[in-house]
Amino acid sequence: MLPRGLYGRAALILLVPVVTLQLVVSVVFIQRHFEDVTRQMIRSISPELNYLLDTVQAAPDVDTARGAAADLGAALALRTTLPGQPQPARGARLFYDLSGLVVVDALYDTVPAVTGIDLARNEREVRLSMATRHGVLEVVFDRRRVSASNPHQLLVLMVFTGLLMTLIAYLFLRNQLKPIRRLAEAAEAFGKGRALRYKPSGATEVRAAGRAFLDMRDRIERQIEQRTLMLSGVSHDLRTPLTRLKLELSMAEDSPETQAMLRDLSDMERMIDTFLDFARADALDDPEPCDPAALLRRVAAGARALGGQVTLGPLPVDEQATLRPLAVERALQNLVGNAMRHGNQVALGLELRPRQLIFTVEDDGPGIPDDQRDAAMQPFQRLDTARTLDSGSGVGLGLAIAADIARGHGGALRLRNSADLGGLRAELILAR
Repeated sequence: MLPRGLYGRAALILLVPVVTLQLVVSVVFIQRHFEDVTRQMIRSISPELNYLLDTVQAAPDVDTARGAAADLGAALALRTTLPGQPQPARGARLFYDLSGLVVVDALYDTVPAVTGIDLARNEREVRLSMATRHGVLEVVFDRRRVSASNPHQLLVLMVFTGLLMTLIAYLFLRNQLKPIRRLAEAAEAFGKGRALRYKPSGATEVRAAGRAFLDMRDRIERQIEQRTLMLSGVSHDLRTPLTRLKLELSMAEDSPETQAMLRDLSDMERMIDTFLDFARADALDDPEPCDPAALLRRVAAGARALGGQVTLGPLPVDEQATLRPLAVERALQNLVGNAMRHGNQVALGLELRPRQLIFTVEDDGPGIPDDQRDAAMQPFQRLDTARTLDSGSGVGLGLAIAADIARGHGGALRLRNSADLGGLRAELILAR
């Protein structure tokens, strides 16, 4: 139920204390101001009301009682009417009149002769009725005598101040979280094979994390570059003697032994090319917007040109994704080639989701057992009891290159059973 993002959690950490503090202060304020102060003010006016009632009760007739009530009421700032109108017995008040309930209860407690109270007819007046032997005595006096004036001002001021401080804290928090968000975007882009421009900023800890990320990114890029250069150099150094051996064997007398050695040399060249492809998996090209459906069609056309029975499922139209097209095409070619070597039929598909796209390659071959699929995607691993990774070259890098390219796009290579063809289903998952 809590927010998942850092911004939402930070805002929650900010708002919870503020709201809690306001609620506590509001409850205490209502308890102390609305109730205690109101009861104290009513206790100060209740003797006047009781004295007025005793005076009216002591009068011998209605006219004398009316005159005595008027004279005493004028001295005590009370308007009296005898006989007057009875007021609501339960006390009438407006729904937002928080202190009205306390006023009604306190008047009933301190002036036993009160028969009704009306606080709703006029918010600035208290109108009550008392039972006397001469009839109903109606008394009206200023509301400020029993309630603090403008009791809502503190609450309004507190709410306004809380909103203002929350807005200021929101702006400050957004500026503090912006460097963290930029760091997360740079790290996510690097995980997808893209290098965004990033400059550490923000708090000291965020700057330290940003510099550590830049150092890590530089080390990884240097490592990839050094690996590519090393294997490129090895490939170049080995090609020269291999070419010389092939030339010498081609000039030698044709014999079964010569042909066997030529085949071995061809296998060695293919192995070197495969090693180099694996080393260059992260550096084939730069990310750019492209049409993944068109890319899959090119792979299918190339496989058909080699004699493969390849079918394409429904493909999205006019959809763009930021990919390294040459690298993705190489990964798909490896998967399709692997499927063609171990099966007769190959089915290709593409599914676009909001945050990822999934290329699928299915075949009708023997498949790979569940307990060997993780090993199948490791470099230089060859399966003995099931289909091999790259039986054509015998190196064991076909699926490894595809998995490496998928990781370079922030995704993964997932192997499953094909429900339609019965063989292997390879899913190349790439982040969009």
